[in-house]
Amino acid sequence: MTSAAVLSVSLLLCLALAGAADAENKVGFYELKNKKGDFSIKVTNWGAALVSVIVPDSKGNLDDVVLGYDTTAEYVDSGAVSGAIVGRVANRIANGSFVLDGITYRLNKDGTTVLHGGTRGFYKVIWTVKQHVPGGDSPYITLYYHSFDGEEGFPGALDVYVTYQLSGPHDLRIRMNATALNKATPVNLASHAYWNLAGAGSGDVLGHLVQLHAPRYTPVDSSMIPTGEIAPVAGTPYDLRAPTPLGSRIKLVSGAGMAGFDINYAVQGSGFRRVAYVRDPASGRVLQLWADQPGVQLYTANWLSNVTGKGGKVYGQYGALCLETQGFPDAVHHPNFPSGRPYLLSRLLTVYIHLCSGGVGLDVERYTRESF
Repeated sequence: MTSAAVLSVSLLLCLALAGAADAENKVGFYELKNKKGDFSIKVTNWGAALVSVIVPDSKGNLDDVVLGYDTTAEYVDSGAVSGAIVGRVANRIANGSFVLDGITYRLNKDGTTVLHGGTRGFYKVIWTVKQHVPGGDSPYITLYYHSFDGEEGFPGALDVYVTYQLSGPHDLRIRMNATALNKATPVNLASHAYWNLAGAGSGDVLGHLVQLHAPRYTPVDSSMIPTGEIAPVAGTPYDLRAPTPLGSRIKLVSGAGMAGFDINYAVQGSGFRRVAYVRDPASGRVLQLWADQPGVQLYTANWLSNVTGKGGKVYGQYGALCLETQGFPDAVHHPNFPSGRPYLLSRLLTVYIHLCSGGVGLDVERYTRESF
C-alpha cells in the first residue's frame, strides 16, 4: 500500500482567512487498533501527526509511548511539530534560498534559515483523510495534501500521501509518497514523533539505550547548518554503533548552541535496512527502526520545557527522543550529500517501526552484535 499526504490549496486559503479557531473545527483524531486490543495508535489530520502509540511493557501493562496533546485545539494552537509529518523539506535550508536550473528561489524563513518547510510547513495544515480502516487484520489510514506551486517559496505543485498501517503484533509502517506535478522541486519528508518507551511524561529518556547503524555523521556549524563534511563517528561522542545510554553522552555533545543530540547520521548501506535500535531497561520495551532514507536525525528534545501534554503530564527537557529518517539536511547546497540532486518528480519513502517488550519477537542479541 502506498501512503501519501496532501496539502489542499482551498483548505490552506480557508485556513489563512478563517484563522486557527475555524481550522480546529475541521481537525479530528483517528484511531487504529489491532484485533488483540493491546496495540493502538491515534493520528490527527492536523499535520498528519502521530498522536499516540499504546503498547505493552514486559509485564503486559499498556502505556502511551509518544508525546502529544489531548485535544485537536492544542495541536492547532501550539504550532508544534510533535508527531507530525514535516516538509516540503524537513530539517534546515541555509539562508532560506537555493538555486535550481539557474533560478534562485527564496523561501519563507524562520530567522536566518528555513526549518521543516517554512513558517507554515506541512505540520501546520489540514490534511484530507482519504481512507480509514480502524480495525481488522491490517488497520490503516491514508492522508493526502496538495502543496501548491510557490507555497513557502518552493517551485511546483506537489501531491503528498502518507499512510499509517498496523501490521504484525506491534508493528507500525509509515509510507510517504510525494509526486511533483509540473516542476522539479526539493522533497524531503520526515516523521517527527517524540518517543519515550517508559511512557510519555514519565521523565527523561537518558536511561534509554540507543544504537544507530551509522558509521558517519554530518557536522554542523553554530547555526545548525551542515558544514558539508561527512565525518566518521569513531572517536567522537556521536558514536552510537553499540547500544549506549543517552545520559552517558548528553553532556559530551552539548555546547556551541547545542544542549544534547540534534544531528544527522549517515545510515549504513542503501535501500530498506535497519536504522536504529532503542531499549528502555525499566519497561523492557524495544523499538526497532527500519527505513529507506539515507539519513536519520537523532534529537533528544533539548529545548522541551514545562509543556503540558496528554493526561495533564508535563514534558520536560530530554523527555523524549526523535528518530527522523530523512535526506541529508541542506542537501540543496551540498552536491556531495547522498541525497544527490534532491529534485525528484516522485519519491516513495517507507518507515517500519517494530515495538516489543523484553525482546519478544526480536533477536536482540543477534541484532545488537551485528557489525556494520
